Amino acid sequence: MKKAAIEMWAGVFVLVGLVAVGYLTIKLGKMEFLGGNHYTLYAQFHSVTGLKTGAAVEIAGVAVGKVDTIAYDEAKGAAVVRLKVTNGIQLSDDTIASIKTSGLSGDRYVSLSPGGSSRVLKPGETITETESGIDLEGLISRYIMGKV
Repeated sequence: MKKAAIEMWAGVFVLVGLVAVGYLTIKLGKMEFLGGNHYTLYAQFHSVTGLKTGAAVEIAGVAVGKVDTIAYDEAKGAAVVRLKVTNGIQLSDDTIASIKTSGLSGDRYVSLSPGGSSRVLKPGETITETESGIDLEGLISRYIMGKV
């Protein structure tokens, strides 16, 4: 009888440990479970060179979301980027989305510049004002070839 109680408590201890490891994996890995606290917006760009899924979305240098997916829309002839923005961040319909480069590392992120319109973007809507990132390799090659 005593051995069964010890085995039961050992099993409970292992189960609690597995739950704790799972919780820490989700929280420390910044994974979202059951939707998270974000809403979705879209932005269309002519070029998303260097931008990757999971890249930061920032307003005034503060991270407010991340890039969820990047896909090419053949009908529009543009890259469509799905952004996950933290709930509570309200963006007007004249917000400008720009692809920027972070420091010397060259990592790309999306910078949002809120506008002054009173109309707020709803989840699932598209940011229409966008600026693609600068293609430094293209600029350097044009300079070297003398086509500036």
